[in-house]
Amino acid sequence: MDAYTPQLPDEDNLYEHHAFTVDKGQTPLRIDKYLMNFVENATRNKIQAAAKNGSIFVNDVPVKSNYKVKPFDAIRVLFTHPPFENLLVGEDIDIDVVYEDDDLLVVNKAPGMVVHPGHGNYSGTLINALIHRFDNLPNNSSERPGLVHRIDKDTSGLLVVAKTEEAMAHLSLQFANKTSEREYVAIVWGNVKEDSGTVEGNIGRHPKNRLQNTVFFGDDEDKGKPAVTHYSVLERLGYVTLLSCKLETGRTHQIRVHMKHIGHTLFNDERYGGEKVLKGTTFTKYKQFVDNCFKVLPRQALHAKTLGFVHPTTGEFMRFDSEIPEDMQQCIEKWKVYSKHQEL
Repeated sequence: MDAYTPQLPDEDNLYEHHAFTVDKGQTPLRIDKYLMNFVENATRNKIQAAAKNGSIFVNDVPVKSNYKVKPFDAIRVLFTHPPFENLLVGEDIDIDVVYEDDDLLVVNKAPGMVVHPGHGNYSGTLINALIHRFDNLPNNSSERPGLVHRIDKDTSGLLVVAKTEEAMAHLSLQFANKTSEREYVAIVWGNVKEDSGTVEGNIGRHPKNRLQNTVFFGDDEDKGKPAVTHYSVLERLGYVTLLSCKLETGRTHQIRVHMKHIGHTLFNDERYGGEKVLKGTTFTKYKQFVDNCFKVLPRQALHAKTLGFVHPTTGEFMRFDSEIPEDMQQCIEKWKVYSKHQEL
């Protein structure tokens, strides 16, 4: 192993920020390049600086940035301070509360807002806004105050937040038991063949890129966790389709992963390759049109439109609906005009 021993504080005083076990099929690769696929918002310079400071360990030995990872290597990144996402600070941030009572609130999250602090996003999150507004929110199983479920940074739409321990337990159980209702609206690449359908397939971390999830099938179908997405076509718009997607399960990136799996990647979903022209013509004018759509909607085309659950105290079933946000609506309108023009 290409290892060295820098001057380090006692490991008892170090805090683990990241930990990975290298996949059995991994080919030799420099650790700085490897970690760029596994640590969100990390640059190669930052990774190299961490290695120089003796913060990157492989099998409990500090390594340089040119160390080549091998299958089953245990990689840990340790620093002298706790992860910033564990240091929660309330911030006075406007949030769109569509409903609130003593037990819970329903928030319509804007696109671009991170739900909870994580690597590279330590402030400006929904949790920062919530703990500024409320005292003593209950923690979920991941020690995140108030959160019953989450949606991705660049996905907009509805979230329910628990204000009491009882509400947290009751609502979390509904999500676990698949009795809550969640409907999303998505723009996907391509003309979806069937008017409706169901995608089933276990979802888990991509073995080569931790920033992505993937569907496991064939010899690997026992990996990951079961995931089920029901979809129906709302409108066909030529080279893209407007879909309604209803979640039976709630895996990370579920709709994004399932839609890519069936060949219909979400429009402008950069992480999964949807920021490229995946369907259509080779005409320059068409590419310019798509680029204009990307500018209007600079994120994946996904909105959590409808949310339904049983109120933890009253037992009443509550359903909330939200408008498709302006950026996504503008993109839909552009495709409507384009598709009509193509039909002429």
